[in-house]
Amino acid sequence: MTSVEGCSLASLECPRSHTDSIASIDPVNTTHATELANPAALVETYSALLFRVAHSVLRSRAEAEDVVQDVFVRVLKHRGSLHQLRDPRVWLVRIAWNLAIDHRRRIRPEQMDAIFAESLTGNDMPADEAIEQTQRTKLVLRELERLPKGERHVLLLSAIEELSTAEMAAVLGKTESAIRALLFRARTRLRQRLERKGA
Repeated sequence: MTSVEGCSLASLECPRSHTDSIASIDPVNTTHATELANPAALVETYSALLFRVAHSVLRSRAEAEDVVQDVFVRVLKHRGSLHQLRDPRVWLVRIAWNLAIDHRRRIRPEQMDAIFAESLTGNDMPADEAIEQTQRTKLVLRELERLPKGERHVLLLSAIEELSTAEMAAVLGKTESAIRALLFRARTRLRQRLERKGA
């Protein structure tokens, strides 16, 4: 599989929404018909986005690439039913999200955070600055973990800039107004916690 770039700071766990199935999606929009007829086009169009979704949860390039591969295995499995999809983008993101959450349950957050924080530190900076930056990143990740689950989920998905509020609502099974309220609370709570810790 071609590797893809792009990641965001995030972590969480999420209950499976059981909305992976084709039957749960509205009838297809005709503008997606050509795209759905060609799984290779789906890979080309969505693999980078799906990688960012998975990486935001897993913070591991290899794990995120595994999730993207698993998503497209599911696409092939449901290939005969793809014409029923109204919005393949939301369906694919939902599958990537749920698979990433499943993968994440097998990894301790501390294991991910240390490696991920170090990977974000610039190689060209002095050692003392690199250590300080790594410590700040770990603190942010720890505080993200402490947010209420709903707030963590919304904050994670909002870091993936291509996703609209409507798409986040569809992935998480919430209304758009609930997404906006959760996002406001998450940002406020995270900022307050980091300020108290002097970060």
